[in-house]
Amino acid sequence: MSIFNRFFICFVLISVNAFSQKEQKSSFQVVPLGIKGGIDEKNLSAYLVAPTNTNDFISLDAGTINAGIEKAIENKVFRVSTEEVLRKYIKGYFISHAHLDHVSGLIINSPADSSKTVYATEKCMEMMENHYFNDETWANFGDKGPGKPLKKYHFQTLNIGEETPITNTAMTVKAFPLSHVNPFESTAFLIKNGESYVLYLGDTGPDSVEKSDKLKTLWTAIAPLVKSKQLKGIFIEVSFPNEQPDQFLFGHLTPNYLMKELHTLEDLSGKGILKGFNIIVTHLKPPTKNIIKLKEQLQKQNDLGLYIIYPEQGKRFEL
Repeated sequence: MSIFNRFFICFVLISVNAFSQKEQKSSFQVVPLGIKGGIDEKNLSAYLVAPTNTNDFISLDAGTINAGIEKAIENKVFRVSTEEVLRKYIKGYFISHAHLDHVSGLIINSPADSSKTVYATEKCMEMMENHYFNDETWANFGDKGPGKPLKKYHFQTLNIGEETPITNTAMTVKAFPLSHVNPFESTAFLIKNGESYVLYLGDTGPDSVEKSDKLKTLWTAIAPLVKSKQLKGIFIEVSFPNEQPDQFLFGHLTPNYLMKELHTLEDLSGKGILKGFNIIVTHLKPPTKNIIKLKEQLQKQNDLGLYIIYPEQGKRFEL
């Protein structure tokens, strides 16, 4: 073999390897501040997400904030004070729905927080203004609503399906409605960074139980991003094991229903496309024996070859 041919082959191999590494490069970093549903007030739904190599985080839901930041500092994820993470690193909050286990951390920490934006759909924002930041149950730290607004937070209403820039970050968001005990609405947030996306779902029941088509509509919207490999992962709740009767799901998913919904997504995206795809399971409800059972059921039923991630409070990962 000539020197030129050897050089050419080496060049091709190096180029392919470099291209592969580029393809595998992560786009988002995630720091879970709270991962559970239910009664553990120190560990309720809240996920910090930022472009990799930045501290421009947003909080997807805000059930637990302070305790989660402290856990992340213990794990050496952050090397600054709790106050600095709260005030400087978190650029805004995205509230999927106004149930307390998704918003209590935002409320409790608001006196110590800095000025930033709170994003929610119109119905969710109205609930927070009327029932929480209303100068009765809590001071109105927003810039609109009842009582005397203190104007620390800017309350920004998201229009469904409209791409919106996220203030003080390079990311954008698009909101989709979910059904959480029909007709009560929750929200899914599609976050974009460059050409990459991540999808976060608040609490949701399956379409078949909710008598709704909201998940089918969401899967149809994101199927092209799954097909093009631009969607880096889906955060989705699984609250109960399969033994939970439909009438006691209260707008949540089981392993059975999760897999049924993801099979719908595969049908829309292409056969085998979800093999190795990141599914981040959220909102697992105590007791521990139910969480163990739920994980065992998901492992057995994972016929799509999904890469299932169970986030841990205060432990960083990338997508």
